[in-house]
Amino acid sequence: MATFLYKLGRLAFRRRHFVALIWVALLTLAGVGAASAPTAGASSFSIPGTEAQKAFDLLESRFPGMSADGATARVVFKAPSGEKISDKDNKATVKKTVKALGDGSEVTSVTDPFKAKAVSKDGSIAYAQVKYEVSGMELKDSSKDALKETAQEARAAGLTVEVGGDALQATPETGSTEVIGIAVAAVVLVITFGSLIAAGLPLLTALIGVGIGVSTITALANALDLGTTTSTLAMMIGLAVGIDYALFIVSRYRAELAEGREREEAAGRAVGTAGSAVVFAGLTVVIALVGLSVVNIPMLTKMGVAAAGTVAIAVLIALTMIPALLGYAGRKVQPAGKKSKLLGGGRAARKASKPNMGTRWASFVVRRPLAVLLLGVVGLGAAAIPATSLELGLPDDGSQPTSTTQRRAYDLLSEGFGPGFNGPLMVVVDAKESDAPKAAFTKVSDEIKDLKGVVTVTPPAPNKAGDTATITVIPDSKPSSVKTEDLVHAIRDEGADVKADTDAKVLVTGTTAMNIDFSQKLNDALIPYLALVVGLAFLLLIVVFRSILVPLKAALGFLLSVMAALGAVVAVFQWGWLSGLMGVEETGPIMSMMPIFMVGVVFGLAMDYEVFLVTRMREAYVHGEKPSQAIVTGFKHGARVVTAAAVIMIAVFSGFIGSSESMIKMIGFGLAIAVFFDAFIVRMAIVPAVLALLGKKAWWLPKWLDRALPNVDVEGEGLRALDKKRLDEDDDRELARV
Repeated sequence: MATFLYKLGRLAFRRRHFVALIWVALLTLAGVGAASAPTAGASSFSIPGTEAQKAFDLLESRFPGMSADGATARVVFKAPSGEKISDKDNKATVKKTVKALGDGSEVTSVTDPFKAKAVSKDGSIAYAQVKYEVSGMELKDSSKDALKETAQEARAAGLTVEVGGDALQATPETGSTEVIGIAVAAVVLVITFGSLIAAGLPLLTALIGVGIGVSTITALANALDLGTTTSTLAMMIGLAVGIDYALFIVSRYRAELAEGREREEAAGRAVGTAGSAVVFAGLTVVIALVGLSVVNIPMLTKMGVAAAGTVAIAVLIALTMIPALLGYAGRKVQPAGKKSKLLGGGRAARKASKPNMGTRWASFVVRRPLAVLLLGVVGLGAAAIPATSLELGLPDDGSQPTSTTQRRAYDLLSEGFGPGFNGPLMVVVDAKESDAPKAAFTKVSDEIKDLKGVVTVTPPAPNKAGDTATITVIPDSKPSSVKTEDLVHAIRDEGADVKADTDAKVLVTGTTAMNIDFSQKLNDALIPYLALVVGLAFLLLIVVFRSILVPLKAALGFLLSVMAALGAVVAVFQWGWLSGLMGVEETGPIMSMMPIFMVGVVFGLAMDYEVFLVTRMREAYVHGEKPSQAIVTGFKHGARVVTAAAVIMIAVFSGFIGSSESMIKMIGFGLAIAVFFDAFIVRMAIVPAVLALLGKKAWWLPKWLDRALPNVDVEGEGLRALDKKRLDEDDDRELARV
C-alpha cells in the first residue's frame, strides 16, 4: 500500500498539469450536468415493509386519484372575541374563502367547514381542508402564493386565519453560519501551517471535491429521486473530511521536507505514509455511510450512499491533487519548523528544539494513565446521562416556531378540537376477501369506538368497488405522545381479531402512524447496523494496526463518544439547555433517525482520528521504540495536526446549525459535539492512557492471525526497503567507478 501510494504521489507531482486538468474537467462536467439537469422534485418518502406503507400503497390502487401522498393545507378560521364563526358576516367570509381555495390548478378537493361539521363545540373555530395532487415540495410557487393571499384576504375581513399542513413546506436554507464555519477552518489552517499558500491547499481541494460531489448529486437528483437533504449532508461531511485528509498529507509533506528530502520525494512519501492513513480512514467512513442501507429506508440509503461517494472523491483528491498542487506551490510551502513570515519565524525557530504541546501532554498521560482514563470516562459518562431520557419522534407543525402560521394553525386546532386533531389516524379496511364487506366496515368502526383514547371515529367511506373503506380516528392525545402510539398498536391488535372473524384486513396509516412505524423500524435496525459497521471496521483496523486490543479500544471509545453526544443533543433539543444560543425555538422529541445516523457518521469520523494518531504510534513502535515512547512520538508528530483537524471539522459541522431545516440543525450540532468529545477526550486522552496501561500487550496479535492477514504496510516499511535498495545501488555504482 505505502509503496503504491508513494509512486502515485510522485507521479501526480511530476504530471501535475495532467492531474489538475482531469479534476478541473470533472468539476466542469459535473457543473454542466447540474446546470442542465431538470429541477428535482421532492424526494419520495417510503418505509418498505411497514403497515403504514402497505396501507398507503393499498389506497393508491383502490382509491385511484385520491393522491394519498399529496400535499394538504388546513386553513383554520377563528371568529373575533365574543362572536361565532357561524355568524352571518363570518360565515360569508369563510364560504368566500373556501370557494377561492378551490380555484387552484393543483387543488383536488376543498371541504366546507359547515358541511363537513368542522366547527368547534363553542362555535369559535372552524377549518377547511385543501387537498393537492402533488406533494408539498413539488407544489408550484403560484399555488403556495394563492393559498397565502386567500388567507390574507380572510384576515382583512376580520377573522383570525392560519394555514397548517405541508402545503407551505419550504426548501431548507443553511444560513450564513455555514460560511463562518469555512472561515474558521481557514484561520485554523493558517495558524497550523503559518502560510497562506499551505493553508489554501486543503480548502481548495475540499471545495473542488464537494463541488464535484454536490453537482453530481444535483445532476442525478431527478433521475434517482434525491431530496435537498441529501446534497446538504454530502456537503457537510465532504467539506469536513476533505479539509482534514488534505491537511494530514500537507503536514506530512512539510515534515518530510524538514528531514531534508527533495520536494518530489517528500510528496511521494507524504502520500505513501499519511495517504495510507487517509485511505483507511476514508474506508471506515464509507463503510459507516453505505451501511445505512441495512435500515432499508430508501431516503436514508440514498443519503448515506451520496455522502459516501463525496467522501470517496475527497480521498482520491487528497491522494492525487494535493501532490500536484504541491508541485505548483514549489518553495512557497516551507518545511515544518521553518520561519514563517505570518507567525513570527524567529520565535518559532527558537521553540523548534523544545518539546511541543503534544509531547508534553503525552508524557503527562503516560505518567498518570489511570487518573486520565478515569477522568475521561467519568466526564463522558456524565455527559451521556441525558440520553437516558431520549424521546424519539418526527417533527410536525407543533415543533415549528410560534412565529410561523403552521404553528399557530396547529395551536388553534388543538384549542378548538383537542390535541389529537393534529394527528388523525387513517384506518384502511381491506374487505376484498370478505363475504360481507359492509358488515366488516361497521364492525371495525364499532370496535375502534370502544378503545381508550379515542375522541371521534368517522363513518366508513368505501371506494367505488365497495371492497375497501377508510375510517378517520381522532385520538385524545397529541401526535408525538406515547398514548397515541399505544392507540395505534391497540387498533392493530383489534384488526387481528377482525381478520379472524370477517377475513377483512385492518391497516393503520396516516402521518402519525407512518412516524411511529418509521421510529420502530430504525430502533429494530440499530443493533444489526452496529454489528455490521463496527464489525467490518474492526476487521479493517486489525489489518491496519495488526493488533486485537487497539481496534477493540477504538470501538469502545466510539461508544463513549456517541452516547455523550446523544446526551448533549437531548439536553439542547429536548430539554432546552442553551437552546437560545443554538437557535432552537421549540424543543421536542429527538428525530427518529438521529441515533442510527449519529452511530454511522460518528463512527466513521472517530476512526479517522484513531487511524491518523495511532498509525504514527504504530510506526514508531515498529521502528524500534518502546511502547511508552512510541505514544509520545505519535503525539509529537500528530497531536497538533489532529487538533487542527478536529477544530476544522467542528467548525464546518457547527456552520450547519444555522439551517432552517430542524434535521440539518440537529445533525450539525450532534456531529460537532461528537467530534469534540471523540477527538479531545477519547483520542487525545483516553486512547494514550489505555495504550500506556497496556504496554506491549496493545500490539499483540496471535501468530496464526498475523500470518493470515494481508500486509498493507501503513507504517511505510516498504519505503525503508526502497531506501535501502537505492543505497545499495549507489554503493554498487561507486564501487564500479573505483
